[in-house]
Amino acid sequence: MAYDLDNIFAALGDSTRREILFMLLEDDMAVTDVAEPFDMSLAAISKHLRILSKSGLIVQEKRGRVKWCKLQVHAMRDASLWMESFGQIEQMNLEAFEKFLQSEEILEK
Repeated sequence: MAYDLDNIFAALGDSTRREILFMLLEDDMAVTDVAEPFDMSLAAISKHLRILSKSGLIVQEKRGRVKWCKLQVHAMRDASLWMESFGQIEQMNLEAFEKFLQSEEILEK
């Protein structure tokens, strides 16, 4: 399943949501446990979790009376592949480029 990169990058654009994802790397967590380290309301955390769910980065499921959050690592695959494509461009050696320009007398020595 291809995930919408706009939603993924929008979700990753917030430091609270990135911290939540980092916490979920360890294991699934109950929503109340996710909210515990943050100085914000449960409603605010729930909004962050909805955004992460909409992006496909997490899933939320009810187990008994408790709502749990689970990281969906595969959802970042498309974003990761998109970012890695920029690694195919060889970085220019600026020092060598400057020497070349000087040797061609384009830059003053």
